[in-house]
Amino acid sequence: MIKYLGSKRALLDPIVSSVRALLPNGGRVCDLFSGSARVGHALKGGGFQVWSNDHNAYAHALGTAYVQADRGRWEDRAVAVLADLSETRPEAGWFTRTFCEDARYFTPENGARIEAMRDRIEAMGLEPELKAVALVALMEAADRVDSTAGLQMAYMKSWAARALKPLELRMPVLHPGVASGPCRATQADALETAAAFDGDLVYLDPPYNQHSYLGNYHVWESLILWDRPETYGVANKRIDVKTRKSAFNSRPGIGPALQAVIDAIRTPNLIVSFNDEGYLSRDQLVEMLSARGHVQVVEIPRPRYVGARIGIHNRKGEKVGAVGRLRNIEYLFVVTDRPVALAA
Repeated sequence: MIKYLGSKRALLDPIVSSVRALLPNGGRVCDLFSGSARVGHALKGGGFQVWSNDHNAYAHALGTAYVQADRGRWEDRAVAVLADLSETRPEAGWFTRTFCEDARYFTPENGARIEAMRDRIEAMGLEPELKAVALVALMEAADRVDSTAGLQMAYMKSWAARALKPLELRMPVLHPGVASGPCRATQADALETAAAFDGDLVYLDPPYNQHSYLGNYHVWESLILWDRPETYGVANKRIDVKTRKSAFNSRPGIGPALQAVIDAIRTPNLIVSFNDEGYLSRDQLVEMLSARGHVQVVEIPRPRYVGARIGIHNRKGEKVGAVGRLRNIEYLFVVTDRPVALAA
């Protein structure tokens, strides 16, 4: 899966264990801010019926491939599609100029491969789930040869070693369908989905500070939408990064926005992921969630993302700021009508 700030890759065990503690016999779970789809993918693999939701197009593609698409139905056809794409002749165009020449996220050679494969996907007329699998395979292949520190806010002054490798498609790891019913992925507002979901548990992993996921992963948004938008700045961000703002990225906005989502949730169980770098404190979240039931908090110390460990550099690659703290605390707020035994 792609490199992702806020990814719960290292927290999957405590998250899945907490869900299983609340739902020992399985059930229906909604991941309202699905992002990289790691959590939904892990829960589907654990036999839960999952509804994955996110408002960004790249995240919806990830959710469609990793949560909605079932291995038994799509894997053989997807393997054939990826083999076809791997034979596509490179051809440079808008994507290569924007992200490989005007900016330097990928080498022009890999950019031309990405561009030709993406054009080919669009021309193939694939079913939505199969198209999502192909798009995710391409996005992940591009991620393995990018020249960033993990975010698309900037790129390396010199090519990263991995960027010089040729782009190679790999089949995403799909799970089989679950016995309790089909999983699904949607691209909708979290509040709308919260009100619509009738199940057993909602998992919330909202944006928690000023960093916009759209701004951090704008290249993936353009790759999935394939709309060749106007761009701005050295990073060549999509112009709609300036206008598609979320209340969750605002210090005064996050509290009311999160409260509205929590109030709209109709399930008896709720798990919230947060971080001690967020706009809301541990105590504020406990107070907010206590109205729904008993709140237990799991604290998990973790290293900060690689960009924070590298430090702050200017456009010439010169270090201009000090490295901040190297660790933070990840929180899981588990809300139910009774205390349960949770993994530390």
